[in-house]
Amino acid sequence: MTLLIVGLIVGLLGLFVVLAYINVPMLAWFAYAALVLAIVHVPLWLWILFGLLAIIFNVPFIRQVVITAPIAKTIRLFKLLPAISETERAAIEAGTVWVDGELFSGKPNFKRILAEPYPTLSPHEQVFIDGPVEQVCRMATDWEIHQRKDFPDDVWAYLRKERFFGMMIPSEYGGLGFSNTAYSAIMTKLASRSFTYTATVGVTNSLGPAKLLLRYGTNEQKQRYLPKLAMGEEMPCFALTEPTAGSDAASLQSGGTVFKGKDGELYLRLNWQKRYITLGAIATLIGLAVRLRDPDNLLGKGVDVGITCVLVPANTPGVQLSHRHDPMGVPFYNSPISGRNVVLPASQIIGGVERAGQGWAMLMQSLAAGRGISFPATCTGIAKLVSRVTSAYSVVREQFGLSIGKFEGVEDPLARIGGLTYLMDAARLYTCGAVDQGEQPAVVSAIAKYQFTELSRHIINDGMDILGGAGICRGPRNLLANIYTATPIPITVEGANIITRSLMIYGQGAIRCHGYIVNEIDALEDNNIAAFDHAFWQHVGLVLRNLTRAKVLGWTHGHGVKPPARGETARYYQKLAWASATFAALSDLAMLTYGGRLKRHEKITGRFADMLSWMYLATATLRRFEAEGRREDDLPLVHWAMHHSLGQIQQALEGLLVNLKIPVLGGLMRATTLPWFRLNPIGVIPTDAQGHAVAQLLQSPDGRKHITKGLYVPIDAEQALGRLERAYQLSIVAMPIFKKIKTALRNGQLKITPPVGRVEAALRAGLITGAESDLATTAEQAQLDAIQVDAFTLAEYQHIGKEYIAEEITDL
Repeated sequence: MTLLIVGLIVGLLGLFVVLAYINVPMLAWFAYAALVLAIVHVPLWLWILFGLLAIIFNVPFIRQVVITAPIAKTIRLFKLLPAISETERAAIEAGTVWVDGELFSGKPNFKRILAEPYPTLSPHEQVFIDGPVEQVCRMATDWEIHQRKDFPDDVWAYLRKERFFGMMIPSEYGGLGFSNTAYSAIMTKLASRSFTYTATVGVTNSLGPAKLLLRYGTNEQKQRYLPKLAMGEEMPCFALTEPTAGSDAASLQSGGTVFKGKDGELYLRLNWQKRYITLGAIATLIGLAVRLRDPDNLLGKGVDVGITCVLVPANTPGVQLSHRHDPMGVPFYNSPISGRNVVLPASQIIGGVERAGQGWAMLMQSLAAGRGISFPATCTGIAKLVSRVTSAYSVVREQFGLSIGKFEGVEDPLARIGGLTYLMDAARLYTCGAVDQGEQPAVVSAIAKYQFTELSRHIINDGMDILGGAGICRGPRNLLANIYTATPIPITVEGANIITRSLMIYGQGAIRCHGYIVNEIDALEDNNIAAFDHAFWQHVGLVLRNLTRAKVLGWTHGHGVKPPARGETARYYQKLAWASATFAALSDLAMLTYGGRLKRHEKITGRFADMLSWMYLATATLRRFEAEGRREDDLPLVHWAMHHSLGQIQQALEGLLVNLKIPVLGGLMRATTLPWFRLNPIGVIPTDAQGHAVAQLLQSPDGRKHITKGLYVPIDAEQALGRLERAYQLSIVAMPIFKKIKTALRNGQLKITPPVGRVEAALRAGLITGAESDLATTAEQAQLDAIQVDAFTLAEYQHIGKEYIAEEITDL
């Protein structure tokens, strides 16, 4: 009898878990409850009460009056859902929900995720990369650009001639009409030559007048400006940031006033003070964001029209562009610009007067996709350059008789560099594929901007550590110092990373990607109880499902999920499903607990952002592996990247469990769930063996070629990277000879302290042939040349760069 009762209890609990796991409708739950009541033989009065509750909960109009309306009133009273301002709504509604919605759901559809396009370049685009992009990289070294504080004149001319400033403008307007994938590949290659290239070319093709004109401009505006922008006849900038409006760009104070001229036409009087405007000092066409007022309601939109985007020719009286900032010594044009009593026709509003007051929404829509293209490409180019440089240097540079790449202390940063570069390139292409298909994934773009800029910072730091003195001594031979100096720039712009992580990724994602939050907020604002009822009870079911899935997948370590791929990557899909369910469950608990106050708890939202970010980066890594034909040689990179991603998810999860202040459940989670996740983690950091495999792959000819595909590699051995490449290639070819000599030294066949004279001694001892001696000697000379650093006389040091300035003055 006791066993029967235990069996019934276990069976009922199991059925409860199954029903919650598959998220059955409310009527099914009442059927389950009826089964329980029948089994325990409850009295008649309890059946009557149960029947009454079944009617209340399952008849919509009764449920809405008796249950849902009081719940809605309570939510309003305690502000359990966030209030959304007009500017916040524009940001939230910008763009589209893409695979971020799958990850946020708690039950990601991996078949859909793997079916998302993985883009390739067209033959026309590849020809441009192999031709003009390669050529412009050859035309000036990064050192020369830094010394001149500008591009040489022939570089500017070439950029204009080959329409680098109109890559994203359609051919009908004289542009190249490239895909986002092509633009990203071009920016990646340019970044591997000089950050100044990407800072200059990027603004003209990403957020700027051209992009806004293409999407919102009138036909007359497009015909007038786009051909000139495509050919570089007009140099654009976009002026948004102000001294008091940085990350909170919507609070800008620059103003415009609408008035009627003596000719009866409408005009704008503009006054502004902007800063941090890339290309500002040399711009001929300014895209300007101002807060527009219309005292006489001439536009019919009220007195306070709102943020408006205006096209301002730089030669308009009152415009001032004479100064420039010095961002970390990186010589791209970044400037303050101002305007005083600048008068323009109202027709200069981008999109015409009909678009007056829509500027903030226009900007948010443009950023929804653009933020995920430019800087991720730039940072991937930097990562590939660091991978190329450090892998070669680790082979060429010897200490204690060994190439430094053989030391475990060097292998550790090499593994991070190689693994993260593979992961970043995967996410770069995955995001480009979505945008080229018409998606505008605002949350994914914020993830990409934040994570890529942060990861490139880690990669360049590791690179500098490996190069040591060769990394810190500036000069024509130095390959990393200027990039290291420039690293804070992308972290700061297009939304400072601190704000992007703590507010944008999760703050926007929690509302936008959630299946029901937006509908609930809209229903409450409209006082639409029927719509709120529909969304709320589906939300309750989702919460129960995700809590159950999180528990079940935790018990099974993710084995309850059927992976969409076989082999060594199958387990990663299961763990990501487990992570997604846990993320979604905790997210709903946090929103229920903190309500509208959650966005002010930025440490909490930042950890949620980390979980979501690394789920996306891991997903992109798996997509790349599948798209590229499951290359077996890539498995070390995939394993390292996935373990690193899952380890980051685990770290963020533990931080949430420790710090979430959820009544009753919070203490329970810290007492039970946190220890459970530490004993049974979603992921752990890569092992030493996995790091060793990546470091060795990165130092191999085929591995480094694959990881760094698409960067600029000069063939001129007189240039820094060309010199290092030659030394690396000779070292690889001569490696069997050096191994033979080292074996002889260990065996006592040679009595000489390496590396001085080792080749000559081996030749005299008959251990190597004359041809081998010549090859080894050439390799040693190349190695010695490659590890040299620049040195200057005092006079040379004091006059570095001045010869270029003098040359320009002479030309003038």
